[in-house]
Amino acid sequence: MDGSEDDPTIFSTHCLPSDSRLWATVTNSYLGTRVYHDTIHVNGVYNGAGGGSHRAILPSPLNVQLEAPEGTEQLTETFTLDTNTGSFLHTLEGPSFRASQCIYAHRVLPHVLAFSVSIERLTTGNKPITVLLQVAFSPESPDLDLHVGPDFQGGRYLHGHTLTPEQPGEPQQEIHMLWLPVPPALTLGEDEKDRTWDFLTVVGGSQAEAQGCFAEALQLQTRGVLYMAHADAWAQLWASCGLDVAGPLPLHQALRGSLYYLLSELPQPGTQGFISHGLSPGGLSNGSQEECYWGHVFWDQDLWMFPNILMFHPEAARAILEYRVRTLGGALKNARNLGYRGAKFAWESASTGLEVCPEDIYGTQEIHVNGAVVLAFQLYFHCTQDLQLFREAGGWDVVSAVAEFWCSRVEWSPQDKMYHLKGVMPPDEYHSGVNNSVYTNVLVQNSLRFAAALAKDLGLPVPNQWLEVADRIKVPFDSEQNFHPEFDGYERGEEVKQADVVLLGYPVPFPLRPDIRKKNLEIYEAVTSPQGPAMTWSMFAVGWMELKDPSKAQVLLNRSFTNVTEPFKVWTENEDGSGAVNFLTGMGGFLQAALFGFTGFRITEAGVTFDPLCPDLVSRVSVSGISYLGNKLNFTFSKELVTLEVTTRAEPWAPLLEAELWPSMAQLPLPPGHKVSFPYSAGRIQRSSPIAAQKLQLSSVS
Repeated sequence: MDGSEDDPTIFSTHCLPSDSRLWATVTNSYLGTRVYHDTIHVNGVYNGAGGGSHRAILPSPLNVQLEAPEGTEQLTETFTLDTNTGSFLHTLEGPSFRASQCIYAHRVLPHVLAFSVSIERLTTGNKPITVLLQVAFSPESPDLDLHVGPDFQGGRYLHGHTLTPEQPGEPQQEIHMLWLPVPPALTLGEDEKDRTWDFLTVVGGSQAEAQGCFAEALQLQTRGVLYMAHADAWAQLWASCGLDVAGPLPLHQALRGSLYYLLSELPQPGTQGFISHGLSPGGLSNGSQEECYWGHVFWDQDLWMFPNILMFHPEAARAILEYRVRTLGGALKNARNLGYRGAKFAWESASTGLEVCPEDIYGTQEIHVNGAVVLAFQLYFHCTQDLQLFREAGGWDVVSAVAEFWCSRVEWSPQDKMYHLKGVMPPDEYHSGVNNSVYTNVLVQNSLRFAAALAKDLGLPVPNQWLEVADRIKVPFDSEQNFHPEFDGYERGEEVKQADVVLLGYPVPFPLRPDIRKKNLEIYEAVTSPQGPAMTWSMFAVGWMELKDPSKAQVLLNRSFTNVTEPFKVWTENEDGSGAVNFLTGMGGFLQAALFGFTGFRITEAGVTFDPLCPDLVSRVSVSGISYLGNKLNFTFSKELVTLEVTTRAEPWAPLLEAELWPSMAQLPLPPGHKVSFPYSAGRIQRSSPIAAQKLQLSSVS
C-alpha cells in the first residue's frame, strides 16, 4: 500500500535510509523495537548497577526480512510507515504477484509484537509463488541470563532474568518470551489466490503472564481479527484526538509523525492497570548500553513531553506522575546523600529513583528537575482537579517533599536580604556551579507557591517557610538592559547550550512584561548554540507567538523541526544526527509549539486560557480531543474566527463549561454537542458560573 505523495499520515520510500538508526520504530506502552533490528526493549526492565543501568536487550524474533527468490521478475519495493494503523509495511510487487510484510506493536495487547506476511496473485496463472524470509535470531543477550524452555501452544519459549540489579539487594527482573517460529520461505499454493501468515512474539514478566497473553493473541489470530483489533484501536485513538493545520506539508507531516511516536509510547485510553516506568528521551525502542541515555528518565518527560500528554490523555498523564510517586523513596535518599531535607529527584532515573547519572556533576547540580516534576503535578491538578491523587495516592508527598528540599537547599543572604540558590547547573549545561540560575529559582518559587495552595485545598497546615522562601528568593534581572541574566554574573553574549531563560513565561508560568519577554528572546536567540538539542527552537517560536509576531514565529517554527529525518520522520537530538534518536523530547517541544503556541493555551487554576495566532504560512489550526475537567473539547481557529465545541462529558462528574472572552468579558455557554463560534479573540475556558450552569441544565431538560 503506497501513500499518495501529499498524504501527511503515510510515510513511504523505495529504499531504507543508509543509517539504520533512522528506520521506523514500532512501540506500544510495554514493548519497543526498531524495524529489522535485533533488539526488543521491555518497559521498566533495566540491567546494570547504578550509573551503568540501561535498558536490557531482549533478542528479537521480529528481525525478519522479506525477499523474493533470485531471478524473480522485475520488482517494485516499497517501505511504508502508516500512522493511521500504527503499522510498518514492506511490499514487493511484480507483474504477477504482490508480497507484503506488516510489522506492528499491538495497540490492544501491549505484551504482543507481531508481523504478518501476505502473498496475493495478480494474474490468472496458477504456479506456486514463493517468498524468502531472512531470519536473524539468536537466543542470547548481553544483559539477560536466558534459557530455552518447553514449547507452548506451538510457540518457542525463552526465559531468564537480568544479570545485575540497579541497587544491591534489588531483585533481578524476570523476562519470559514466547514466539511462533519463522520458516525460511512461504509459498502460495497452486490453487490459492491469496494467503496471510501471522507471526507472534509475546513478552511477560512471568511464565503465567506470557502464556496468558500468548493464548489470547492466538485466539484473535484464529478468528482472523488480530491485526484488525490493533488497527481499529489506532483508528479510535485518532478519532479521539488530533492536531491539524492548513499549512505547508512538511509542517503537517512533522506534527503527525511527532504525535504518532509520542502516542505510540502510551496505553490505549481506557486501559486498566497500566504502570508507567517513565518516558525516556529516545523512547522505548532505544536505550541499550551503546545508545544515548540508556533508557533513563530525565526532566524531558515532565517538562517537554508531559503537557501534550495531559491535554490528550489524562489517564496516561496520571500514570507518569505515579512513576514519580513510586520513585519518591529514591528521591528522598538522593537528598539525604547530598545533605538536604526532602526529595531530590534524580537527573537520570531508572527503576528505583536513585541517581543513575554516570557523571556526578549533573546529578548533583541539575536540581531544576525537581521544579519540572512539581510543575507536571500542578498542571495535572489544574486540568483534572483530581484530588484523590494528592490526598490518597502519594501526590502530596511528592509536592511537599520537593518544597522541603528547596527550603533546605537555599541560603539566606544578609547583604541583600534574599534567599540564594548556589552551585547549580541550569538547563544550559555549558555553565556549571553557578549561583541563582533564574530558570531554577523561578521554578523554586512556583513549586513552593503550588505546594502552599495545594495544602490549603487538602486542609493541611502550610509551613511559614514555604511562602517566605517563594517571596524572597532572588530572581536575577538586569534593569538597565531590561532582560534576565541566566545567573549571577552572566555576561551578555556568552554562548548557551539550549532553551533556558526563554522557558520563563512558557512552559514555566511566570508573568513577564512583553518588552522583557521580547528582550529575553532576542538576546538568547543570538547566543544559543547551533549544536544544541532539538527542543530549543520550539520555545522561541512559542515566545514569538505570545508576542503576536507571526513572521518571526514562522521562522522559529521552521527551525524547530529541522531535526526530522526522512522518510519516517524519526527525530535526532542534534542537527548533525548525533545524540538520542527518535528524540521524543524534540517532538514534545515541537508539539507544544503547536498545541500551546498556536492556540495560546495556558493551563491555570481558573481555567484554560487561549489567545490564538496563526504563524505566517498557517491559515487554520484544529485541535481535537482536548481534555479539561472530565470534558472533551475541540478548538479550531482561522485568522478571523474561533470555534469551540465540547464534544462529550467523558466523566459523569464533569462540570458544564463556558468561554469567557477578553476584553469584552462576554460569557458563552458551551453545552455539550453544540459548536460555538466567535470572532478571533482571547479568553478562557472555565467552569460555568452556577447560575449559567443551572440555566443550561434547565434548557437541556426542556
